Amino acid sequence: MCALRPAPRRARGARRRSRPARIPGPLLVFLGCLPGLTAVLALALCASGVDRTATARLTARADHPTPARPVTSAHTAPRPHIVPRSAWLDERSRHAQPPPRYDDRVVAVFLHHTDSPNGYACADAPRIIRYLYAGQTGARDWDDIGYNFLVDRCGTIYEGRAGGVDRPVTGAHTQGFNHRTAGIAALGTFTAGVPVPQAMLDAIAALTAWKLGLSDVDPRGMARLTSSNSLSRYAAGAVASLPALAGHNDGYMTSCPGAALTARLPEIRATAARLQGRAPATASSGRLTGTP
Repeated sequence: MCALRPAPRRARGARRRSRPARIPGPLLVFLGCLPGLTAVLALALCASGVDRTATARLTARADHPTPARPVTSAHTAPRPHIVPRSAWLDERSRHAQPPPRYDDRVVAVFLHHTDSPNGYACADAPRIIRYLYAGQTGARDWDDIGYNFLVDRCGTIYEGRAGGVDRPVTGAHTQGFNHRTAGIAALGTFTAGVPVPQAMLDAIAALTAWKLGLSDVDPRGMARLTSSNSLSRYAAGAVASLPALAGHNDGYMTSCPGAALTARLPEIRATAARLQGRAPATASSGRLTGTP
């Protein structure tokens, strides 16, 4: 409640002055309180604005988080040439999709094969990727192709999932372990006894070296990843120690990326580490990265 000061008494004999029109007492009370009410209203509006701003920031962080601290990598590798999505996906074929989602960084790579025929001409790779995209966004009802990158038998690297090749785009390639990872798919089927083209292996190694180098991760090391889905090899919430360059079957019950490609993983890891400028394997190269 607002207090009003009483008016001072007029001294005797003082000249009477013309009185201004009297303002009713209730109106004076209201006018006296007006500055306080204005302040309260301003605070309410400010609080409402802060609340909306905070909500907007939280929403933005969920889709576009930034690292808690910048990663300074001492072991970087050159970025290989990556063919953009526009080479295999035109407007007529593009499926309506929500904006891409991001993690803070990539600490592991999962290798896949596409389980498609091997005898293709490399010029047909864009058409094959478009076919894979149509199957995943059509029959499977995914919002985009699941792999972040695809590599053909001639060693050409293609951008897969939308969002930017140099950013930590959340993929849809390994059930339970899509966060903080990148998925690389080899175009073809690489079961036991199937030869893996050297150009493909070299391209996968170069891509792995560059992508993990952005977070200073040794491709020969281990990564701590938290499972987000109990349909993986690990219950949701469990922390798993997996190779920094892993096969799909390390995180999920599957034969992918095929026995022939799985057998070449040690070679790919060693080549990727060399491209990062790392010394030959030592005990320290098995250090854990990823989840604290």
